[in-house]
Amino acid sequence: MPPRTVLVTGATGCVGSHVVEALCARGDTVRALVRDSQATMPWARGLAVQIIPGDLTHPAALRAAASGVDLVVHCAAKVGDWGPLEEYRQANVEGLRHLLEAAQGPLLQRFVHLSSLGTYEARHHHNTDETTPLPATHMDGYTQSKVESEKLALSFQKDHGMPVTVLRPGFIYGPRDRTVLPKLVENLRQGKVKYLGSGQQLMNCVFVGNLVDAILLALDNPKAIGEAFNITDGESVSKRRFIEKVADGFGVRRPGWFKVPLWLAMPLARWMESAARKRGDKNPPLLTQARVKFLGLNLDFSIDKARRLLGYAPRVCFDEGIGRTIKSYGGPG
Repeated sequence: MPPRTVLVTGATGCVGSHVVEALCARGDTVRALVRDSQATMPWARGLAVQIIPGDLTHPAALRAAASGVDLVVHCAAKVGDWGPLEEYRQANVEGLRHLLEAAQGPLLQRFVHLSSLGTYEARHHHNTDETTPLPATHMDGYTQSKVESEKLALSFQKDHGMPVTVLRPGFIYGPRDRTVLPKLVENLRQGKVKYLGSGQQLMNCVFVGNLVDAILLALDNPKAIGEAFNITDGESVSKRRFIEKVADGFGVRRPGWFKVPLWLAMPLARWMESAARKRGDKNPPLLTQARVKFLGLNLDFSIDKARRLLGYAPRVCFDEGIGRTIKSYGGPG
């Protein structure tokens, strides 16, 4: 396939930076939309990347960034489990709307939007696939806005014929993660991590390299247009296995044997959230509904559709991926 021009949003983040590297490696011309023009990107040294300062809230800047591009990979998002819904909507829904409008045109061959497996209902999942409908309302601003943004992206495909594809990755881990994994390590160090239930419930994790492979497949495969795909490592990894690998790799104490029963955790989280909101707390309480979902629910999702239509085959197993991740932070790997 001949080289093409690709716009990548969120290029300074964990996923976006690896996407940029992979696109450059295969010979594409890459434009990286960067909100902070002063952000350091040591990984980009030697790469022919056009850095474009811009923000999803500025339609004029987006039109300039998207002018003449063949492909768009939208990785940028406001993440977290706390804060006003409207702030998440402004970034994740209205920002996406501006980008879709800017990229719309006859030259566009594919628009890959990164959503999340968090868009599914907050319950136990056992091999859940893409035929399962998404709920209209969610427990926090991030997942609510991701459901709405996914629906918006697919509406542009249905109503305007835009070549949109949605990927729903699980819990992303890998080198250059500056938020989720470091926060988990800090919480482990402070003894704040407790198993909810047995700890044997499954994670929905995906190594960033496997996710990048899925993104490249979605960019190139015509069968991807108008579709949504679950993306994980395709491997059964329990909460306990994941957390203990992280704890051991970073040299911090594993969670103790005290286990909070799941039946108690969810109502307790709702009560703590309500109290924190009444106080106007800027930071989330120790237990939130999103954290109960992450730590306590069985999150097992099928990737058969991605295997079948995209040819997705995770190349990196969990043990290798978490080893690479720990090593990138200076651990033994």
